[in-house]
Order: sequence, then C-alpha cells, then structure tokens
Amino acid sequence: MKEPAGRSLKWQLIRRLLVLQSLILLLVLGILFIKGDLFAFRSTDRTIEALQHAIQRDATGQLQLRDTPELTSLRAAEPGLWFIIRDIKGLQISEGPVPAIFTRISETLFGIGQARFGSTVDGLAMDRPEARMRTVYTPAGEMQVMTGTESRAPPAIVALGLLLVFLKVGLPIMIVIALGILLATPLVVRGAVAGIAKAEKQAALIDIGQRGVRLETAGTPPEIASLIRAVNEALRRLDDGYERHQRFLADAAHELRTPIAILGTRVAALPHTPERVQLVADVARLTTLTEQLLDIERLQRDKVEFRPVSLLTLARRVVSDMAPLAFPAGYELDLTHSGPDIPVQGDEAALERAVTSLIQNAIDHGGGRGTIGVRISPGLVEISDEGPGIPPEERERIFEPFYRLRPRSRGTGLGLHLVRQIVELHGGRITADAGSTGGARLTIDLRTDTSLAAVAKAV
Repeated sequence: MKEPAGRSLKWQLIRRLLVLQSLILLLVLGILFIKGDLFAFRSTDRTIEALQHAIQRDATGQLQLRDTPELTSLRAAEPGLWFIIRDIKGLQISEGPVPAIFTRISETLFGIGQARFGSTVDGLAMDRPEARMRTVYTPAGEMQVMTGTESRAPPAIVALGLLLVFLKVGLPIMIVIALGILLATPLVVRGAVAGIAKAEKQAALIDIGQRGVRLETAGTPPEIASLIRAVNEALRRLDDGYERHQRFLADAAHELRTPIAILGTRVAALPHTPERVQLVADVARLTTLTEQLLDIERLQRDKVEFRPVSLLTLARRVVSDMAPLAFPAGYELDLTHSGPDIPVQGDEAALERAVTSLIQNAIDHGGGRGTIGVRISPGLVEISDEGPGIPPEERERIFEPFYRLRPRSRGTGLGLHLVRQIVELHGGRITADAGSTGGARLTIDLRTDTSLAAVAKAV
C-alpha cells in the first residue's frame, strides 16, 4: 500500500507561525483589555448616563431623581457615589461626599460641553481627586452633571467591547501578519532548502551503474546536513557491499570455468543418447552463464573500448554454434536479415554470448518443436520461437534475477537478467512480446542516433 505523502514544510511553517503569532497577539490584546487600556470597564460616562435618565422635576419645578433600575443598581454597587446636577437656572441636586473643589467648579463653569479633571499632569501623579463634567439634555431640560464615580460596565457591554476590539484592532493585525507570513515564508523556506533541492537532484542521478556518487552538504542547514551525511554513509556501505558481491561473482565464475570445461569434455566422450544431448545443453548453458558473469564484471570494471560489430556476422556464427544443440532438441534454426548490415559499437564477445543465451532460452522454453527464428536488421536482433509464449503481465519480470516463469522449469533464472545487463552496458534495451507465430519474441535493440543516421544514408 502506498504511504501517504508528508505535509509540505512550507505550509507546516506557515500554519505554525500563524497559530503562534495569533496566540501572542490575542494574549497581548487580552492583557491590554483586562488592564483597561483598550476598553474601559469602569467609566464616569455610564454614571452620567444613569443620572441623565433618572433626572426629573417635581410639581414645583425642583430637580429630583427617579429610582430607575440603573440608578438603584449604581447606588448599590458604588457606596461612594457622588454627583452634582445643575440646570441653567442654577437649581441643583447633589448626593454623596462631593469634594469641595468640585462644588466651586460646578458653580463657575456652567455652559461648558464637557471637561475632565484628572489626578495626573503629563503622566505625573497629582494628589487631586478625579471628576468628569458633561452637559446633557433630559426631559427636564439642559443639565450639567459632574461626578467622580466610575461605574462598572455590564457583561453584555464588556462582550461587545471585546468583539469590537478584536474586529478593529486584532483582526486587521492578524490579516497583516498572515499576509506577511504567506509572502515571506516561501522565500525563507526556498532559501533554507536550496541545498536540499541540490541534494535531491544529485540523489535522482544515483544509479547502480554510477556508484561512488555522494550528496553535497554545502548550503544545507545543519539539521539536514547530518541526514545527508548519514545517507552518504549508507551509500558508501552499499557501494562496498556491491563491490564485494561483484568480486564474489567474478571470482566464482573464474573458479567455475575449469570444472565446467572438464565436465564438458567428459560429457562429449559419452555415448550418443538422449541423456547425453541433455547434458551437453546443460553444460553449454553453464558455460554461457559463467562467461556472461565475466563479461559483466569486465565491462563494469574496465573501460572496454567498443569496436564496430556486425550483428549479421555475429548471428551467423552463433546459429552455427547452436545448431548441434537445437536440432537434437527438436528445433530448426532460421536466420534472416533485412536492411543493410550496419555495424554497431560494442564488445563482440559479450554480445555474442547474449545472443547465444537468448537462443538457449528459446531451446529450453520453446516447447521442443518448431522453428527458432533469428532475425537481424540494423541495430536489432530478434529471437522468436513457436512455444507457449510469455503472458503480457510477465514480460518485464522475466528479466529479474532468479525469476522463472515456470518454477519447475530447468535453469537458474539468471540468463535473461545477465543478457539485459550486457545490453544495457551497451546503451541498448531488451524487450519481450509475442512473435508472429504466437510464441515468445525477445528483441535486443542497440540502435542509436548514429546508427539510425547510417541506416538512412545507406538506404
């Protein structure tokens, strides 16, 4: 099952920064709100409004206060409540411990819209009481109200004030922060992971045929550089293990050459029987596998200089060599060619053994009858048989090491894998499909731009 992809680092940073900065902003706003710097929990304005709604005149025109719910609540909540209310004629009503200084002020400053008398001047604390004076309009006429009592705002007003503070202050700041993060974070992340992107491109180029490649740590953050160093160390261990594996195969192939040659000599001396025919085929297969292992080791380790190779000449030689194995096994060999004989660049011995292995594979799996066709065209070698063929879903897997289409069949499952390695070392590819007669067809494609140009010129 495919594992889900991890989340983008950029969006993880954006989300976390937004959450963190939003929490910090809300915390700061909350502290300022609680301190009253953004919202007045207690205010003389609310006291004045409660008095404004309660003032009235009696039958004689004197000022009096109605016991409104707001005024009753204010008196109960503020034991030190004081105020002075005057009308334009100088009639007044007062209550509570009014400071003497404000009694004189209220008598002399009538007509002023509003004024605030504070205990600080330019931020310096003064030993004076505070008061607020404001002219209001009531059903009893124009009144001047002075008070120094601050009343607490009701919960609904506090909630509304909190919402307004958030909408007017918090939300705009959060929007600006979000836009800044959305614009800046991708740039920061891109710069921070530039080294990672370079390492990613280098990692994409790592191939079994290009060992020794290491990822660069230059320009990567220290936290990522340690991971890259660990990956490089893992690549080194893989290279070492692969080298040991290759040396083992090469050494084993060298050691097997002599015993297989001796075995072939002894089998050749046996009487001509069906068992001898089978043994000869088995020895030929072992010989080809051994030589292919040595070919691969030689092509990978040494810089072999490729030379022009005639595929038609090579195929004629292989067909001639394989005829003594094919005829007793019930097959006929048919070599055909089309187009000009354009040489390909390669190692002739390795390519010859690759074609030999394909014909041996056709002998083993072609059903023991019919014709094994060898068709040569510019840059192409096709080997076909009239056997049961290869199911479409298995046509790629047959080139895997030790894979056998039929588990009980003869062979090691290495032959086609080694053929593919040899072909790929020549820059070509090998494919499997159905032949014209319904059997299997394996095609070695060694065409290059140069060879195609040569074909066009020859035609």
